[in-house]
Amino acid sequence: MQNHFELFHLPQRFSVDPAALEKAYHEVQNQAHPDKFTQASGAEKRVAMQWATRANEAYKTLKNPFRRAAYLCELHGVDLEIESNTSMPREFLMQQMEWREELDDAKAAKNLDALETLQQTVRAARQTEIAGTGELLDAGNYDAAALNVRKLMFLEKFNAEISDVFALIEA
Repeated sequence: MQNHFELFHLPQRFSVDPAALEKAYHEVQNQAHPDKFTQASGAEKRVAMQWATRANEAYKTLKNPFRRAAYLCELHGVDLEIESNTSMPREFLMQQMEWREELDDAKAAKNLDALETLQQTVRAARQTEIAGTGELLDAGNYDAAALNVRKLMFLEKFNAEISDVFALIEA
């Protein structure tokens, strides 16, 4: 079976041209769109639906930097050990603790400005991790990239937590 990059005829790299991804996705979707199979047999309709579903999943994976990085690691046989390997560099753990305290303080004080500042800081850290992860992946250093992917996983979750606190305070 083709991998997501092959499905869209894209090079198997972290750096993806967003316009090329979008164009390739729409081409695959157009070929497999259920409207084109209204007169087809049940089996052909199922296959078209499977292709459309697969294209959607591949597009979501390749469009999101975190998911794309994890996928590339997995394609190259690197187990991210998301459940079993929680070790992180000391500096990253210390930063996590500081951010958690800032989040708790901002939530308790219902301080939207502090939340906004924290969210911008976390987003900047995320962009830095994405860039570093991309460099490692495109250089073929998948084992080192796996640590960065685990960091990105934390940053993704923490950013969602910040958004949840925003919603709670603004409600």
